[in-house]
Amino acid sequence: MHNPIQIAEQVIALILALTLHEFAHAWMGHYLGDTTAKDQGRLTLNPLSHIDPFATLALPLLLILVGSPVVFAAAKPVPFNPWAVRGGRWGAALVAMAGPFTNLILAIFFAMCLNFLPLAAVAQDFFFAIVLVNVGLFVFNMIPFPPLDGSRLLYAMAPEGMRDVMDRIEQAGFVMLMAVMLLGYQFIAPVVGTVIIAIVRLLVPASAAL
Repeated sequence: MHNPIQIAEQVIALILALTLHEFAHAWMGHYLGDTTAKDQGRLTLNPLSHIDPFATLALPLLLILVGSPVVFAAAKPVPFNPWAVRGGRWGAALVAMAGPFTNLILAIFFAMCLNFLPLAAVAQDFFFAIVLVNVGLFVFNMIPFPPLDGSRLLYAMAPEGMRDVMDRIEQAGFVMLMAVMLLGYQFIAPVVGTVIIAIVRLLVPASAAL
């Protein structure tokens, strides 16, 4: 039986994490000279500007209900023009890295609250959900496969031939990613789950007993 309170905590944590993730992309792009996100109303902390009904809400809720070890969720991607940002490929990589590293910072902050503040049980559960969700988004988005954020860092370092291949994969966008996830789920999920658990236990040692 699924606890509706725990499900609500995870959904709220996801909305918070994804909103700040996408805002960080928009802010970094704007900081580096690209106004695309601002022009399209994405340089905002309003969750309604970033939420995708299926990828942000329905998909993770379904995965939670079926007991998936990895809960995948996504917001509407923040648009940016890689030719407009300062720094070329490395500037584009900074825009991409802003999202997952914002999630990592959030996870560290709420882990410190769990480790050092006296919190009521309900707050402990919610803060732990925030840590878990943000670590999950950090790890998943750092996978160097287009269009995930980690691919932009690999793209900046890759030779021209590999960049051409990555460009072709990225043109397929979310459809290609979902196909790879579905076909390779039994191999990808255990690895991603193991890394997530290791980081969560490092940040919140008390969770090692869970």
